[in-house]
Amino acid sequence: MIDLSVDKKKMKRAVERARERNIIIPTFAQMKDPGLIPSRIKQELADIGLWDITSRNLYRITWKNDPVAKGGGFGGVNYIEFPKQLTGVDARIIALVGKWFPTGAHKVGATFGCLVPRLVTGQFDPTKDKAVWPSTGNYCRGGAYDATLLACESIAILPEGMSRERFDWLATVAGEVIATPGSESNVKEIFDKTWELRRTREDVVVFNQFDEFGNYLWHYDVTGHAMEEVLEKELGPKDAYRGVVLTTGSAGTLGCGDYMKQIFPTSKVVAGEALQCPTLLENGFGAHRIEGIGDKHVPWIHNVKNTDMIMALDDNVIVNLARLFNEPAGQAYLVEQGVPEAFVKQLDLLGFSSIANLEMAVKFSKYYELGGNDVVLTVLTDSMELYQSRLKEMHEEFGEYAERDAAADYARYLMALSTDHLLELRYTDRRRVHNLKYFTWVEQQGKTFEEIQEQWYEPDYWTTIQGQIGEIDALIESFNEEVGLHK
Repeated sequence: MIDLSVDKKKMKRAVERARERNIIIPTFAQMKDPGLIPSRIKQELADIGLWDITSRNLYRITWKNDPVAKGGGFGGVNYIEFPKQLTGVDARIIALVGKWFPTGAHKVGATFGCLVPRLVTGQFDPTKDKAVWPSTGNYCRGGAYDATLLACESIAILPEGMSRERFDWLATVAGEVIATPGSESNVKEIFDKTWELRRTREDVVVFNQFDEFGNYLWHYDVTGHAMEEVLEKELGPKDAYRGVVLTTGSAGTLGCGDYMKQIFPTSKVVAGEALQCPTLLENGFGAHRIEGIGDKHVPWIHNVKNTDMIMALDDNVIVNLARLFNEPAGQAYLVEQGVPEAFVKQLDLLGFSSIANLEMAVKFSKYYELGGNDVVLTVLTDSMELYQSRLKEMHEEFGEYAERDAAADYARYLMALSTDHLLELRYTDRRRVHNLKYFTWVEQQGKTFEEIQEQWYEPDYWTTIQGQIGEIDALIESFNEEVGLHK
């Protein structure tokens, strides 16, 4: 469970800081339904940019922002449906769009779910503590952003091999940025740095996305409800929802699969990873180029018992499709193949891990031979806005992207995408993957064997965490009352 015990002395300091900085904290209920947001806050947002460093943008941690860079209000869930001409399958593949969160990625929600419960209970003291955000990319960006909006100091940790855009932006927001050796798959090096900070500094509080249940809970509740709303709008009388497919970084987003399976018990939850580092399939080794997913361990917050399939994706598929989707020659070729031009212009909504999620949905649809009335859901975690330097690097390394390149990538990585490197999980397969947690979390990170057993054998373990949403909202409302600005 998430510890929600209250330290009144520290909470008083947090209340005073919030009052000084004009901070009002939204509830989970308001993130699911922006109609609950007070009208005066909506009026203030009318003059605020989506990425602006202002506490009012806490209210833009929702899937329902108007898709504009500044001054937008709220509407329905942001999502797109991919045309058959692009996917090569009959199934309806629908994706929630993450670009229209502050920072351009949905991780601001996950980090909110981690920091705010500790802030409103007084477990985190913004007058002396520093929030440490270990990450392979967007999580530390979201954490630094949320911390700044909440008047908390932060330390961002990420591998030195991540895209230049991440480091440049973090330098303007985080109090301190630490680059660790390696790239996307070097997670242990990040963990080692957090332990070093714990040993040498008394002012740090580590929010490890891989074991913070606030990450899981935010996606279970907010992303799960957003998916439910999309299905309510899109499902016709003959349509059937078949499952959600997601690459696993911290595994937080997979929490929405738990929510959806409770509503649609026969639906599937599919977890994806890079073929160059197949941790779930083959116990982990290697390195890869799909920024946004982490490897070589099974996250503590991954409910493996509820996962139905795992699949691995060749990172060559993702980096080449990034060029197809964004280079002028690639876009022109897609239009020639019948992909609507208006849709082609939206392909920059897909960052690297988003392209991987699309490819997972295609493989899933082919494997189960889904038809035109079958619906598959996924998430576009971030957009190509965060990977322009990667496109430039590929352009410099491989040269001009021509029509022949586009034709080859379209045929090989979309139309001919195969169903290899995937596994439908039996009970024993799930247990094998779950047991991999032991090596990271018990041997290295201080968790207990007893809790690993509880995660697998205790039927109420996950539902008890899910049941904490109402208590967290009540604590937020009580905190706002103490601050006294909400009226």
